[in-house]
Amino acid sequence: MKNLKWRILESVVVFAIAVGLVWPMFKIEYSDKWASIESTFISDARMLRDHLPHTGWQPNWYCGTRFDYVYPPALRYGTALISKLANVSTARAYHAYSGFFYAFGLLGVFWLVRAGTRDSVVAGYATALVACLSPSFLFLKALRYDANGIPQRLHVLWAYGEGPHITAVSVLGAALAASFVALRGWRPGMLALAGILSALVVSNNFYGATSLAILFPILVLSIWSADRDNKVFGRAVGIAALAYGLCAFWLTPSYVAITLVDMKWVSEPGNWWSKYVLVVVVALLGFVIERAGRGRPNSAWTLFVCGSAFFLAVDVLGYEFFHFMVSGNSQRLVPEMDLMLLLAWVEVLRGIWIRPAGRVIVVALPAFMVFASAAFYIGNPWIPFAGSAPLPDQYPYQFAQWAHKNIPGQRTLTVGQVRFWFDTWHDNPQLDGGSSQGMENQIIPDAIWQVEKEPKPELALFWLRAMGTDVVIVPALKSRENYKDYLHPDKFKGVLPVLFDDGQGTVAYRIPRVRATIGRIVDRAAINGAQPIRFGDDAEHLGKYVDVVENAAMPEATVAWHGYDEVEVGAKTGAGQSVLLQETYDSAWHAYESGKELPLRREPVMGFMLVDVPEGAHTLTLRFETPLENKMGWGLLVLALGAIGWLVVAQTRTTTSS
Repeated sequence: MKNLKWRILESVVVFAIAVGLVWPMFKIEYSDKWASIESTFISDARMLRDHLPHTGWQPNWYCGTRFDYVYPPALRYGTALISKLANVSTARAYHAYSGFFYAFGLLGVFWLVRAGTRDSVVAGYATALVACLSPSFLFLKALRYDANGIPQRLHVLWAYGEGPHITAVSVLGAALAASFVALRGWRPGMLALAGILSALVVSNNFYGATSLAILFPILVLSIWSADRDNKVFGRAVGIAALAYGLCAFWLTPSYVAITLVDMKWVSEPGNWWSKYVLVVVVALLGFVIERAGRGRPNSAWTLFVCGSAFFLAVDVLGYEFFHFMVSGNSQRLVPEMDLMLLLAWVEVLRGIWIRPAGRVIVVALPAFMVFASAAFYIGNPWIPFAGSAPLPDQYPYQFAQWAHKNIPGQRTLTVGQVRFWFDTWHDNPQLDGGSSQGMENQIIPDAIWQVEKEPKPELALFWLRAMGTDVVIVPALKSRENYKDYLHPDKFKGVLPVLFDDGQGTVAYRIPRVRATIGRIVDRAAINGAQPIRFGDDAEHLGKYVDVVENAAMPEATVAWHGYDEVEVGAKTGAGQSVLLQETYDSAWHAYESGKELPLRREPVMGFMLVDVPEGAHTLTLRFETPLENKMGWGLLVLALGAIGWLVVAQTRTTTSS
């Protein structure tokens, strides 16, 4: 009992110090980083907060997409619930959530090293190194200059808004610590905890999940190599099964598929030779760990940290110097590489310490590293945190407010900071969205590229009208916009009517459409015969499609949203006419009239929703219904929770009997 109290006290002290390092994050609402991607997560959480407990569809981004597809759920739900329960903005809640887990991450490092070395002093020292140092700066000069003395994991969290990734990295240490203990013997409670924490890693961010997928097998192999206990593999499968079961309600096959498809918009593709190098590296690492652990039951921790540091260094530094790339952007794994390099360094120092002649080196060298390399940060831990100037003065806020008041419900093409923050305070439908993730409609990037890069306005207008867009907001080179996405920002001047000009280079233009709504009545034969767009500047097919959709002779179709998952469309159709809703088609949408389901299909050109109806007046209800794969996932979640309950009971019985 005394030992337990001491461990609790250690954890409390470490966590308190870690909270102190990022204390301003718990108080700041909006930071001065208005160009940061944190806006995406703040906006996402705001939309969720206003539609709790759950919404299946997200109508404000990418002409609509499944809400689950946009991002893993942990940070968005955590932020939304904090905002709701504490009655604060989602910006304040997001910073509090990220700050808490950043501090928890340092505690997780302490637990991980404590589990591996059984030495609190070593664990405390390793935690201090991780809090203050980034060994990646020795190799990646651009990152060193960009961070300006701030540890990389904190820099990317605050300067670039990588809250989900750093939160996942923060949980990673605790997940590996629990796994390290659970894999080495029958400890049912710790196995359950390892599954829960692993699920939390995955539920925050996919780069964090990638790191877990890399490090967990190395951990399993290292423990097996040292212990030669084949039950390790069964326990590993149990942890993985629990983790997936807890994630199954959102981590569906279609989620994985759409994420892999959308990866091409946020990351360059891998190259062929990297895959062969990866196979060689994995085989070599496995061989070395298997050989090195033979007859050395105390080598598991050393094998794990050194093997992990080696693999992540190959992945990250290989990309930097040789363009080694299998999938995704491996430089995003710099915080994980920093973590494992530092833990491997601590192992080197431990190896020197056991030799009396080396103890002077162990004492002097770390002191130099910490107090010389990290002197600036140690003396100024709160220097990264700066709050925003008054909100009404902020460029993104001004345009989001203007849109809410003057063009409510009208789909708008925004870019840069305005795009990032457009839905932070209100529901403002966009052609694009926060982060190009979870986008079902793969035509949208082509459309946006042509609008932003095409020098002449005619093709851009074809695309905007085809995509059901009513307004385009265009920042000039002299504007307050950080991201200058438009190559020819003046092309709409004198061509389109101006709705709003901020007087500082950003202008909102009206797109000429028959009606400012996403509902249309179209000729069925004409829409069925419309030809797919062959390439981005296919003005011929685009023009013919727009003629079908923007036909002033057709009656009006009214559109009224009821929440996010249901929309009502009113239409009076003639013979051979259909109702088009310019919202991305998804098989989970169903159309009803007077309680009877009607066939709903994908429109053949832009991928929108089309309902074929007989002649007459109609009131259609289109409803997004929970897909079967999600329902099955909820079933797996129940099974996983049941298994966790059984493991907790088993742990209680084991503890009682001992």
